Amino acid sequence: MSEQLGSGWPFVGRGGSIATVREALRSGAGAMIAGEAGVGKSRLAAQALAGLDGYEVVRVLGTETASMIPFGAFAHVLTGPPHAGENLLRWAARHLRGGGSGGGKGELLVSVDDAHRLDPASAALVHYLAAGGEARVLVTVCTGGPLPAPVAALWKDELLTRVELPPLGRDEVGQVLAGALGGEVAAGTVRHLAAVTGGNVLYLREVVHAGRTSGCLAESGGEWRWQGELSMTTRLRELVGARIGHLDQDEREVLELVAFGEPVGAELLVALTSAGAVERVEARGLVTVAGDGRREQVRLGHPLYGEVVRGDCGTLRARRRLRTLAEALETRGLRRREDELRAAVWRLDSGSAAAPGMLLSAANLAWARRDPRLAERLARAAIEAGAGVAAVALLGQVLMVLGDADAALAALRQAARNAVTEDERAQHAFSLGLNLAWAGADAEACRVLDMTDETLTDPALRQERHIYRGVADFFAGRLAGAAGSLARARAYAPMTVRGAAHAAGLEAWIEAYSGRTRRCLAVVERALAGKDDWEDDAPHALPTLLDARCAAQVFSGRLDAAARTAAEGMALTVAELSVSGFGAYLAVVGGLRGDAAGAARWAREEAARLPARTPYLGRCLAELAHARALLGETGAARAALAEAEELASRWAFTRQPVLRAAVWVAASAGDLDEAVRLCLSAAGLAERHEQFGHLMFALHDLVRLGAPALAARRLTALAERVDGPLAALAARHARAAGDPAELRAVAAEFERLGLILYAAEALAQESAAHRRAGRGTLAKGAQTRAWALAKRCPGVSTPALVELATPELTPRQREIVKLAAAGLTNRQIADRLTLSTRTAANHLQAAYEKLGVNDRTQVGRLLAAL
Repeated sequence: MSEQLGSGWPFVGRGGSIATVREALRSGAGAMIAGEAGVGKSRLAAQALAGLDGYEVVRVLGTETASMIPFGAFAHVLTGPPHAGENLLRWAARHLRGGGSGGGKGELLVSVDDAHRLDPASAALVHYLAAGGEARVLVTVCTGGPLPAPVAALWKDELLTRVELPPLGRDEVGQVLAGALGGEVAAGTVRHLAAVTGGNVLYLREVVHAGRTSGCLAESGGEWRWQGELSMTTRLRELVGARIGHLDQDEREVLELVAFGEPVGAELLVALTSAGAVERVEARGLVTVAGDGRREQVRLGHPLYGEVVRGDCGTLRARRRLRTLAEALETRGLRRREDELRAAVWRLDSGSAAAPGMLLSAANLAWARRDPRLAERLARAAIEAGAGVAAVALLGQVLMVLGDADAALAALRQAARNAVTEDERAQHAFSLGLNLAWAGADAEACRVLDMTDETLTDPALRQERHIYRGVADFFAGRLAGAAGSLARARAYAPMTVRGAAHAAGLEAWIEAYSGRTRRCLAVVERALAGKDDWEDDAPHALPTLLDARCAAQVFSGRLDAAARTAAEGMALTVAELSVSGFGAYLAVVGGLRGDAAGAARWAREEAARLPARTPYLGRCLAELAHARALLGETGAARAALAEAEELASRWAFTRQPVLRAAVWVAASAGDLDEAVRLCLSAAGLAERHEQFGHLMFALHDLVRLGAPALAARRLTALAERVDGPLAALAARHARAAGDPAELRAVAAEFERLGLILYAAEALAQESAAHRRAGRGTLAKGAQTRAWALAKRCPGVSTPALVELATPELTPRQREIVKLAAAGLTNRQIADRLTLSTRTAANHLQAAYEKLGVNDRTQVGRLLAAL
């Protein structure tokens, strides 16, 4: 089967391989391109030949049909009979010249696709050509199967340079998809399709075709996204089935057991089938074996094998295979925690009975592994089996992060009367309290948690109760109250493993948002050093610690570190779920770097993955509104902001990004007075909630909006409370107003930290200060430097950058021009700025004359271009 791909599919990620092949053809006998079926060997060979001149190229294709005929692959070019007694290989080589492209001119180059399918005579001819220097040779072969001896000798005898072609990596899959679909592809979709296809180009193409046909792959909001289950087209099933090939009964049993249960322990699989059958399917590349501690685990050789194998099994057969796996694992003893989870899932999928305790234990382990969908399924099964309040409490936590707080609260309230023991009452109250806090019902959450303090006697449970009370306080913006709850929890020494991990997460949150970023980072690193001890018992702790670390790194200006932490947090996600919306942090980092388009992309993509009603979604939408406002997309920014406001308003620390986005939406619309008012309001709320990191950004936005006098004193005082270089630099920026030399120095520091947008704005302010002082030459020099940085912030428009582009306008004219460009009439502008309509019209006409334009449309185009 040759691997010809449609011309609409881009060829990416193979530059090094092409160069190697071309060099081998120029300087040696040629090259052999080897790889599994579908990775793009034929396409690589074609691309390599397309860049070569001066050769007469004979193209040959190995097929099953032609392999039954001597010289069958070369039949189209071997036209005359051999002379009497002539060596057949010499005769064939003589006839090849003139049979290819190039009209007999140039050196002969024979390209053989799928050389593993050549008949013996054709294989011998190819070897003869390479060994005797009769022609340059380029062959492609499929790995994982036998090769004709002459073809294998081509690389074993070092006649040809062997080029191994691996499947595409995730980034390369993303490039191929973007080119093939003609637009942006969501990162989650790239990850999904890369995993499903294993980077196999042929499979990728078929999966994309199937997805577009079924509607699972569709464009939404400017991005291509995959939603739903994988659908196997007939062609895709045939392609994968052909790769699997014929299986005898024992081999099929091996493959089916692995398909339903992977990974399956090698020892268990051999006991259920036979060593010979397992070895045969491994030798064919249908399964792989890898070490996992003291076990060897067997997995399918490609993800799509499982789709085909499972699809060929009926319901009863599938259940029998699953039941066989569960019984075998239970008989051998559930030696690892994962064994209990796997056995429970197999029992559940096979429809056979599982003990309530086993299901609950498995649900807890799925939750610990951050697989909430599986945890929900197992918890519901445990409840149906009679596991009781503990299962309901777990289900409540799972539904909470899945965005279904209403169902969680309903289940918990219904189960309240069943909580009899102290442990049941505690777990029920903790789950209910967390759900209420998550849903924004702060007063009721605190009441539920406080009531348990009167009834609990177990120190470990009292410890946990204080931690959850601290979390409720933190959500509500009572950082001092959260710190008090944390201290009371730690008074019940010694801390449990679970309690210590959750306490570390709460402490890291408090320190980060209080501005004590160094202490936050120290707490996080200490906790992560012992992660192996607590990760299974405290599933919330890891995303909380990473969230806190990311916040501390952003507040202190460590952008590269924040981006790495956010990426680490996103790697914790399962399917569409993200625990804390780490994409919002990537959007913040992108905005500070001046990449507002990238910030919008990260925020939009993360928002698409998050559950519908989580406050973390509000944070993502707020960052989307902020980025779009910076890009001048005021209407889209307003829409995202309106959606964000209700969601994020539940929690103090997710509300702050919404308040900040509102500032920049107002500024984008040209209403700087409103932007300053909103900025002061956001700063006041941040101060009341002791969220000094957010306070720093709110106050510094006043400096960026041209009102440094309102922020300088407060920022100077704040720099004593917020660790890291950013707070001190923001205060220095506020004090530098009107001082060109200091503004230039501040800009240099912002650039050193990677805050390119802030650096460009500071240089724009330096230029304006020189201009006001009548130093035209210095102003022009600063303007040039500012433009150089502004070009690294494509599409971004802020008041400082607009002033840089329109230095001849007064601040009032600039404000009126922005409002006019946004579509406001003279009367609306006058009402907005408390002016007479005549005054607004006069200002606008004066601005038109200075800018050399005639109407609002031209002003809008000019500002967009600038």
